[in-house]
Amino acid sequence: MSDGPVNADDLEWTSYEHGQRAFKRKQLGAAAGGEELGTSLYAVESGNRMWLRHYHEGNEEALFVLDGGGTLWLGPDSTEHALESGDYIALPAGEESAHEIEAGDDGLRLLVVSTMEEPDITVYPDKEMVGLYAGAAPGGDSDERTLSTYLDRDAEMEYWE
Repeated sequence: MSDGPVNADDLEWTSYEHGQRAFKRKQLGAAAGGEELGTSLYAVESGNRMWLRHYHEGNEEALFVLDGGGTLWLGPDSTEHALESGDYIALPAGEESAHEIEAGDDGLRLLVVSTMEEPDITVYPDKEMVGLYAGAAPGGDSDERTLSTYLDRDAEMEYWE
């Protein structure tokens, strides 16, 4: 049950920085008591990128550009799309929704909404890597996870070995 409205101005930013991948995030959904729908506000400075290109096998995401613009690479072939204020992008589960985002000259502010289903497999096609999550969905409370690991996409064992 919700505790009532949450104002984004009352929440602290969490900063992520790994080279050119640098952005800030406020987890609005979690702060408001959301359980099955996650919503985060992101701020990305000019020229920086968000998360590694990825898609989810178990969750759907959506993006809504609030301010600024940038570039979205979408799908298995990384088709380039310009982003601008007011754009909405639906990202159903699966490879067709593989995506990566870079902020343009004026930076980028956007809302990212996602289902919070677990377990989930997140595929990172450029790194030939998968992320496995159980106990809490990607973007959820990592302390509640019973499984959270990244593996080579081709890691395989014989069942009976």
